[in-house]
Amino acid sequence: MRITRRRVLQGTAAGLGGILASGVAPYHFVRNIAKAAEGDTIKVGILHSLSGTIAIIETSLHNAELLAIDEINAKGGVMGKKIEPVVEDPQSMVQVFADKAKKLLLEDNVVAVLGCYTSASRQSVLPIFEEHNGVLLYPTLYEGEECSKNCFYTGAVPNQQLEDFVPWIINTLGRKNFYLIGANYIYPKETNREVKALLKKYGGTVVAEEYSPLGSTEFSTNINKIASSGCDVVFSDLVGDQVVAFYKQYKEYGITAKDIPICTPITTEQEIAAMGPENALGHYTSFDYFQSVKSPENESFVAKYKAKYGKDAVTNAVMECAYFQTFLLAQAIEKVKSTDADALIFQGLPGQEFQAPEGKIKIDEKNHHTWLWSLIGRANEEGQFDIVYKSKDWIHPEPWFSLLYPHKTCDFTDPRVVERLKKPWSAEKDRSGTISM
Repeated sequence: MRITRRRVLQGTAAGLGGILASGVAPYHFVRNIAKAAEGDTIKVGILHSLSGTIAIIETSLHNAELLAIDEINAKGGVMGKKIEPVVEDPQSMVQVFADKAKKLLLEDNVVAVLGCYTSASRQSVLPIFEEHNGVLLYPTLYEGEECSKNCFYTGAVPNQQLEDFVPWIINTLGRKNFYLIGANYIYPKETNREVKALLKKYGGTVVAEEYSPLGSTEFSTNINKIASSGCDVVFSDLVGDQVVAFYKQYKEYGITAKDIPICTPITTEQEIAAMGPENALGHYTSFDYFQSVKSPENESFVAKYKAKYGKDAVTNAVMECAYFQTFLLAQAIEKVKSTDADALIFQGLPGQEFQAPEGKIKIDEKNHHTWLWSLIGRANEEGQFDIVYKSKDWIHPEPWFSLLYPHKTCDFTDPRVVERLKKPWSAEKDRSGTISM
């Protein structure tokens, strides 16, 4: 039987009907769902750098999403169809991310994209997703201060990563004099604003703050400054290849974790595998997940990942989010029985839960961010992390850091936001769910 556009739209009426009943009118631009529904597969974009300076970590996100797709397809796929990954390599270049995102949405007709790592890359693609009403699932920790209806943020935000970490450094490690060093782009600078707000609250001080061009790997001058600065802890927001270079040069200089520990919300098992465990030994990372988490779900996850990618492969926090967000997308499609963007945005993805390797997680119904756990790990001789702190419960995501933005919130269930989203995208610059209380 030939499937017509009319028949496709009839088949999605149940999913869209709930949106209409809730008072949230479908967005003015609805992508051609007939093509997606008529296909033999459900196309999902995978947009992570497989080359360039960020590939060291982004490749693991790509791998985790493909692993999840394999698992989903092995169990029958989604709505009786296999997920077909459409892979693009943006080469660690911001403009290439934007070009590839447009291709995935407009030429490949994917139902959603799993992608990006840096905030710069995410911000380069968001206008494209908003203009063309696409769905982006973004798995990286980030600085917050953003809320787009077209993006679902599955990585940690500052209140889930920094609010426990900074006072723990001060009170447990007894280190109060912070030397801030980061890559010269959005995430490190905004994160350090949040760190400085927490230092003011808990009695810490900033000895120095400096940024290196993204991709730079020469840190001898920086390390000389650190050694003579009087700091007792380094807070690092360096990323990608920079992490490996900095830790190696830090050790070569002769500074140990007992002297001046490096504390970071970035460094994972992936970078430690690249640099060698001896270079990270004793330094600290704050994340929602480590490979060393003890749970049946994590043991299964690690075993499957190693079986697919090799016994020496390691898991890490950002790729764990990439892994579970793939399942969240599949569950959302099954829930609404549709690949329509509005059905996924307003009904399918909000509230989705999953028993992830780190523990139970959930996409918040209001702000499209994810409830996660808070862990602190100390790097050991095996290149893994000994978990030295774990939050008592999962933590509600607050995309607008309360110490800096006490009156801002993000709520896609607020009637004021719903009214604003009914307008054509070009009629209003603010397409977010942000409101001031």
